[in-house]
Amino acid sequence: MIKAIFLDRDGVINEPAFNAERNVYEPPYRKEDLSLYPDVIDALKNFSAMGYKLFLVSNQPDYAKGITSLENLKEVHEELERRFGESGIRFEKYFYCYHHPEGLVPEYSIVCECRKPGNLFVRQAVEEYAIDTDASWFIGDRDKDIICGRNSGLKTIWIKNDREMIADEARADFEAEDLMEASEIILDSQK
Repeated sequence: MIKAIFLDRDGVINEPAFNAERNVYEPPYRKEDLSLYPDVIDALKNFSAMGYKLFLVSNQPDYAKGITSLENLKEVHEELERRFGESGIRFEKYFYCYHHPEGLVPEYSIVCECRKPGNLFVRQAVEEYAIDTDASWFIGDRDKDIICGRNSGLKTIWIKNDREMIADEARADFEAEDLMEASEIILDSQK
């Protein structure tokens, strides 16, 4: 069995992008707006050096909500994957849920098991890659991430931000300021 780290994307790996039209911070919709947090590449390299396989699990409902196109979302993903590749970082698999139960695009406006806190993607990865859940982690910045990780039998790390954790079941095992600190927590846990 292998050990794995499951990561949320927006707010963990990359910074939210400011949308002047909507006057809000949101996921990037253009590759030019993709900005990785400092030390993310080094943190991901640390995980790999510790023998963890990397998986990304991200809710991306803004196509379902009519805010952006699938093409834009895929362009941002391709840019992310390109940057990782240039840095020698390999993710085993990327999981994106494009659904939203209150969306505007009918075929994507559904209740699904892949939208976090649902853990369909984690369960699929555990089965496909024979992942040891007791030795694996989920790192995210929202309640949904932590609940998904806990419901999957993973240890959890909450990347602290301006959001408050609301649900009791969202209490993470650890808290970190950023992904680099999360990598240090995981390294310390192996001693």
